[in-house]
Amino acid sequence: MRVRRFFTLVLLCAVAAAFLFPFYMMIVMGTYYSEDLFKQLPILPSNYLLENLKTIISADFLWNYWNSLYVAVLFTLVTVSVASITGFAFAKYEFKGKNALYSFILLTMMIPGHLGLIAYVMEMKWFHLNNTHAPLILAGLNNAFGVFFMTQFIRSSVPTEVIESARIDGCSEPAILVRIVIPFLMPAISTLGLISFLGSWNGYLLPLVTINKPQLYTLPLGIANLSTVFRTDYSASILGLTLGTLPLIILFLFGSKTLVRGLTGGAVKG
Repeated sequence: MRVRRFFTLVLLCAVAAAFLFPFYMMIVMGTYYSEDLFKQLPILPSNYLLENLKTIISADFLWNYWNSLYVAVLFTLVTVSVASITGFAFAKYEFKGKNALYSFILLTMMIPGHLGLIAYVMEMKWFHLNNTHAPLILAGLNNAFGVFFMTQFIRSSVPTEVIESARIDGCSEPAILVRIVIPFLMPAISTLGLISFLGSWNGYLLPLVTINKPQLYTLPLGIANLSTVFRTDYSASILGLTLGTLPLIILFLFGSKTLVRGLTGGAVKG
């Protein structure tokens, strides 16, 4: 038994090392001069970290970091709020056209998001919202996966009897959602929140086509613009990517258990 545990531990350590090695390489490559990356495989850190750090800070990296942070937080709040309310309506209410509307929402999941990008940009231009962060935040209003995920979770995890008891006691519908349903939804809210934050934080195409003011750039756009016409600074870009992944790592370290509970909770009845 001890031998079996030993080999299991060795195997798990090897798998963990294989997954962590690319991240380690990303950290190491951020300490090199850009042209030195092509001379040999960088295994040990170099002494160019401070210079690369000065390069990304001088390119308004911290401001881009802030833009990405508050846009991702607001996008996540909008996505989770709309998905929770809509999912509650589909899961616990009966109204005319409910099945047709829900089927239509599911069908939109089959359409690649890039196909609607031009129409969305034109819509934002009509509302005079281009060159603002509003298009990046308002995109959370249209999240078919979030609606589907919340609907399935509420159907399987929120007892109808509890909601009916609250109505008998005179609780209003908004109060039922806030005081009864939301506590049941915390695992699903955490899961959808993590997924939404990740999607917004890494988003590149939508900011690219809706923003052309450098002071409004998000982190992916800021990193992409570190290079100039005459030189591509790979090391500074890699260092920026490394720093950009830190919030995601922290989120997943603290929210991994909740993420698993949210993904599996809606699949188990009761």
